[in-house]
Amino acid sequence: MSWFQRENRKADLDAEIEAHLAMAAADRRERGAGQEQANAEARREFGNVALVKDVARQSWGWVWLERLQQDLRYALRQMRRSPGFAASVIGTLALGIASTAAMFTVVDHVLLQPLPYRHASQLMQISEGGVGENEDFAAPYLDIAAWREQLHSFESIAFDDGGFNGRNFIQGNGGATQVGLTKVSANLFSTLGVSPQLGAGLPDKPETFAKSSDADDVVLSDAAWRTLFGADRNIIGKTVHISDQPYTVVGVMPRGFFFPNRSEDPQVWAPIALGEMDRGRTNDSPYYGVIARLKPGVSMASALAEMKIVQARVSQGYVDPEARKRAAQVGIRRYSGTLVGVDQQRALLALTAASGLLWLIACVNATNLLLARASARQREIAMRGALGAGRSRLMQQMIVEGLALSGMASLLGVGLAVAAITLFHHALKQNLSFSVPAAPSATVLVALAALTILSAMVSSAWPAFLAARSPIEPALRQGGHQSGLSRAQHRTRGGLVIAEIAMSLALLAACGLLLRTIYALRHVPLGFRTDHIIVANLEIPTYRYEKTNAATSLYEPLLERVQHMPGVDAAGLVTQVPLGHTFMMQLQIRKKNETSSEKNSYITSTFKAVSPDLQRVFGFQMLRGRYFNAQDTASSEPVVVVNRAFVRAFTPEEQDTGKIIGQQLLSMSKGGKKATIVGILDDFHQQGIAGPSFPEVEVSLPQITPDSGFYTVLEGIAMDLAVRTRRAPSEVIPELRAALKQASPELAGSNFSTMDQIVEDSYGSQMLAARLLEIFAGSALLLCVAGLYGLLAYVVSQRTREMGVRFALGAGRGDVVWLVMRQAGILIVSGVAVGLALAFLSGKLVRSYLYGVSPHDGWTLAAVAMVLTLAGAVAAYLPALRAAEVDPVEALRAE
Repeated sequence: MSWFQRENRKADLDAEIEAHLAMAAADRRERGAGQEQANAEARREFGNVALVKDVARQSWGWVWLERLQQDLRYALRQMRRSPGFAASVIGTLALGIASTAAMFTVVDHVLLQPLPYRHASQLMQISEGGVGENEDFAAPYLDIAAWREQLHSFESIAFDDGGFNGRNFIQGNGGATQVGLTKVSANLFSTLGVSPQLGAGLPDKPETFAKSSDADDVVLSDAAWRTLFGADRNIIGKTVHISDQPYTVVGVMPRGFFFPNRSEDPQVWAPIALGEMDRGRTNDSPYYGVIARLKPGVSMASALAEMKIVQARVSQGYVDPEARKRAAQVGIRRYSGTLVGVDQQRALLALTAASGLLWLIACVNATNLLLARASARQREIAMRGALGAGRSRLMQQMIVEGLALSGMASLLGVGLAVAAITLFHHALKQNLSFSVPAAPSATVLVALAALTILSAMVSSAWPAFLAARSPIEPALRQGGHQSGLSRAQHRTRGGLVIAEIAMSLALLAACGLLLRTIYALRHVPLGFRTDHIIVANLEIPTYRYEKTNAATSLYEPLLERVQHMPGVDAAGLVTQVPLGHTFMMQLQIRKKNETSSEKNSYITSTFKAVSPDLQRVFGFQMLRGRYFNAQDTASSEPVVVVNRAFVRAFTPEEQDTGKIIGQQLLSMSKGGKKATIVGILDDFHQQGIAGPSFPEVEVSLPQITPDSGFYTVLEGIAMDLAVRTRRAPSEVIPELRAALKQASPELAGSNFSTMDQIVEDSYGSQMLAARLLEIFAGSALLLCVAGLYGLLAYVVSQRTREMGVRFALGAGRGDVVWLVMRQAGILIVSGVAVGLALAFLSGKLVRSYLYGVSPHDGWTLAAVAMVLTLAGAVAAYLPALRAAEVDPVEALRAE
């Protein structure tokens, strides 16, 4: 029977019963019975009318839905009658659900979303040099060609240049826009198993060393197609200009596709054009990232075993012994595992565990509140049981009430989760390198629905079970709302409060350790000044300066213009400011007095190009010698500046660092004279505050000319403009942007920041974890205090008569206060003891994020234990005062 016809059927049933009773009464009247007697005998013979109706409705079906509807209406009435109780439960669960939903949104977007490739689990990344923290993913083309010929475990092997093609600008409908350009092998898209949504894509045929016309083809991302060309479906075959070079559009990739990394910016892909340097296996040969697809049924282990055998032969093609040894090591891992760093995965999983702990605390608190609610409704539940309601029916009613509360909490929790993600948008993007959407996805909504049901079941099933099992007769006989709780129920509620305190202390301890870490990091001497410095990450239009000297045509006029701006004290250029993350170049330099056959004969050093005025901007301290000056030009003797860490690694046997001054280090141009070391910088933090200073070599920007081997990578890829000014950034940045636009139109889109903000961002995952744990721990403390207060307040209300008797027998108000505080003290001390044990164990989880503090720091544990104890004492003192103010006469009269 249709659900929508039930009301009509009910009316027919009522009419049929009434007709039957009327006929039975009429029959008795004909036999001589009176009107009232006839009606009474007819009803007595018919039986329980309500029961007959229930049996009839059950035969129609859908009775469970009708009862559910009744329970839901009753739950809403209960919420209207007790808005304070409803607000407490909803607010408690909303905090827990919001934290879990927010973290799951991040984890889903970063770790759980399937890659937009066919059978992504079969995609592998092949790397030379093994798999580990210092792995080298790249390989030269000759190795890749050998793998294609000799390996039988893979369907196809593709490669790419990683997108390291400088700054590229594409001419679209709205003008020039920066795009990410990645050069790929022709079979990359077929290896990934993705076809363009428009066009045929890159022709899938073997690469050749002669540049062909295919090298001028380009495939657009969906974002580039929509934002730059207005989703023109006739774009295929048209010519577009990327960095002033013409390309023919041969395809548009589907929405959601990305490679090699997630990016919301416009992306384009062009085929790799092999050159003469690809014919060898030297340090000058281009190295490519390799992605391969396993054949069906082939395991990673068997593929790796075959790879090692083949690579033992391939590595013999290297002339340099060290390069041959490195190339002999090979590794394979799933491509999906390369998109997010191990540290990021650990941080996300740790924060997810913390949010789950907060959700558990919220559920425990809600359970305690519902237990109190169930005990206060003992008489009502007993009355329903006496009228025939079964235990399952009583449990269903209370679980539906919990589900209604949890559903409302979920709606509020979603709003809080979106607000939290919006609030931490900048920090998330700094640590994850891409934005996390604030709107929950379908997966998150399904998980949220499951979390809502789970929260309702966890928080209401137990109270409903205990209430349904309570004996009916004592509750009816006692006849008052102060029927009391059993000792087991008191222990249950006390145990829940102890669990809340313990879990809250564990979160507070982790938060305290991270706050101590941030404090320690903030007090680390950086080795340079950060105040009043504005930094612009310049988007250099590489193609404009491939054949001209960028130093004379762009950088010198720009610095001259900026240095004469009002309020500017100094301005300088550097490939990457300290603690920045724009562009970093490294060099391998042979140690002094060592040969290539000796172990560790090379040191890895950061390589930077700087303008002479950079020292005035940052205030670097010179250990020995001098910094660059205006006399260090392209026509003067080439010079370099190194730091103390470089000297220690370069000449470990020499104690006097000054002996390196005047020595020649590296050649600034092919076949040219080597540069002389003229100064030693004192150590400062370059990449991270928590890490030590590492070797660094700096060259003067004016001395780098187009005939230099470093010109393309140092001047053509990235550059940071650092400006020291006495004016507010909001006043200076518009003027700087105008100056950049005047120097080159593409520079107008440069990103601006302050050095203080860059330092703040350098704290990275530690700052993000600390801020999130502040919220989690603060919420946990609030829930813990609320739970303890609610328990004690209810206990006091249930023991009003006992308090009256105590006062009548001569007890003082201080004795009553002490009675309540003693009971609270037992719960607090027990919870703190268990919490300290949990905190000791959880310290291992945050060990990798700590700096300057032990994971089991006694002062931190003592401080959080004291905070929690004081908060609990305050929460207990208010009900204790209420107990002391009980009027014994009124309490005894009420009983």
